[in-house]
Formats: sequence, C-alpha cells, structure tokens
Amino acid sequence: MHYVTLGKSGLRVSELALGGMTLGMPAWGADETESGRIYERFRAAGGNFVDAANVYGDCEDYLGRLLQSHRDEVVLASKYSFPHRAHINGQGNSRKNMMVSVHESLKRLKTDYIDLYWVHYKDHTTPIEEIMRGLDDLVTQGKVLYVGLSDFPAWQVGRADMLAELRGWAPVVALQIKYSLVARDVEHELLPAARALDMAVAAWAPLGGGVLTGKYNSATGSGRLKGQEVVSDQNRSIASEVMAVAQELGASPAQVALSWVRQAAGVVIPIIGARTVEQLEDNLGALSVTLSPEHRDRLTKVSQIPTPWPYAPLARFVPENLRTHRPSEN
Repeated sequence: MHYVTLGKSGLRVSELALGGMTLGMPAWGADETESGRIYERFRAAGGNFVDAANVYGDCEDYLGRLLQSHRDEVVLASKYSFPHRAHINGQGNSRKNMMVSVHESLKRLKTDYIDLYWVHYKDHTTPIEEIMRGLDDLVTQGKVLYVGLSDFPAWQVGRADMLAELRGWAPVVALQIKYSLVARDVEHELLPAARALDMAVAAWAPLGGGVLTGKYNSATGSGRLKGQEVVSDQNRSIASEVMAVAQELGASPAQVALSWVRQAAGVVIPIIGARTVEQLEDNLGALSVTLSPEHRDRLTKVSQIPTPWPYAPLARFVPENLRTHRPSEN
C-alpha cells in the first residue's frame, strides 16, 4: 500500500482508510473477533489509517484493545457531534460536548491522544469560532494532533480555515465527505475547496451503501437503502456500467467503484467498511485496479449530474482561450 500526506500536514496515511462503523455496531456490525481479524488483515496490507467515532457502537472499545501493542504505528481518527449522552448538551459541536466527548473517547481507546479529530457534522447552532478555538485547545493540550471537518458546507470550511490561519490556530487538514459514483454533488464546491485549501479528502460510502456492487440491480421498484442511497433506476444504470467495466477488467464491481473514487483529482482516500475479512480482501483488491481513460469516461458519463448555478453559466461566459487554471485545479 502507498501512503499520502494528509493535506497541509506532514502526517502520512495509507491510501485506504479502514472505517470503524462496521466494527462493533449493534445488530449489523462485526463482532469483536471478526473485527480483530479485519483490523489485522488491513494492517498486514500496509494500512495505517483507521476512522472511528464515538457513536459507532463498540468500535472505540474494540480498537482500544487492539491498539495496545503498537499505538504509535496507527493514525487513529475519531469524531464527535452526534447525540451520545441523554441530556441537551450531550450532542452538537459546542465546546462542552467537544471536551467531554474527547475525554470519553480517549478512555475507550485507551490512549493519551487521537491523531485526527473530526467534527462529525455541522450542527447549525455552534459558531465556527467556538469550534475552531476548542479544537486548537485540544491540539495545544496534546490530546489531539490534527483536526478535520466532516459533512460541512464548503463556505464554512473556507471560513474555518481562514479563521485558523489568521488567529494562529490548528488548521483544517482534511475533509470527510460522502463521495461515490452515485453521490457526486461534492464535485462542485467541496472537492475544489479541498484542493484550493490543501486539504485531504476522506470519502465515506464510496460504494454507495452497496448500490455500486450491483447487488440491488435484480430488485424491482425504488426506495431508500438504509436511509443513504436511493435505489433508483438511474443508480441501477450506474451500477450496471460499473459491473460491465468490472467484467472487462476481470475485477469486482466494488474494486472498480473504489478505483474511480481513488483516481479523482486531489488526494481522495476511500473509507472502506467491511463486516467480514472476505469483504475487506475484495476492497483491498482495488489497489491493483487502474481504470483506463476510456473506462473512467464511461463511468463519469453515466453518473453525470446537472451542473448547478452559477457554474453552468460561468462556463459559457468566459471564452476558453481566456480561462486560466491553477495547477491544483487541473
């Protein structure tokens, strides 16, 4: 496995991240024995980037026991924001919830520090100044080494990063966003913002909640899959093209879908979720799959979404021979 620097930091992380949501979640996540096998196989493949959260069931507890002999070798990420305690301040992005949450995660993870601490989502209440100052305090205290934002709008990402730069606070080094062939909305603002601000991108649900593996193509009708992706005719068409490309390459549909995300402009790190070692093995196989320009173009075309205002008219207003691009935008 290769390694990339995490945005504007010197931290080196593996080109795939192991998602903790499938480790220890009640009812559908892997149990502790299987979680341990998945984790050890990921490590054996060279993976060093593990993404947890305080609401992922027993995930932090499992990782706390798994990491004891080699804590410094792993880049451990966790998150806070979602309701986790039964009172009004046991949720959201406030400084109070941040401080209580990080201390609880440190205890479960049996560690003195978290490498990368994500704000899990924008709560529409807490001022961004309060969030960034609180994160900087955690970095100053050594409880957190780097900070990132998950599922924030691009304008607030830019504001947060500028505040950090002007006030000498810890910068935002990475974004975590939903990105796949069936979720390309982020291409218009969040991905360009990440490139412009030198932030790495960790992509969650890169397989579209399983839609891109093709396992729902035999189903009839439409509806929602676990509240994530719409199993629509359009998404089935995208999955069909993924399966066709996979057959041509002698790869699995999951490997093709992950390869498409990995070949996006900028540093995009797919977060792979597996409930069995066999699923993990299949996902790791994406590292050996390279899409040709023709295959990538086919997948990009079938999954194309409408260009929102003002990007479509702007493309018409500026003549091609007058357009300039920064290297990061090419």
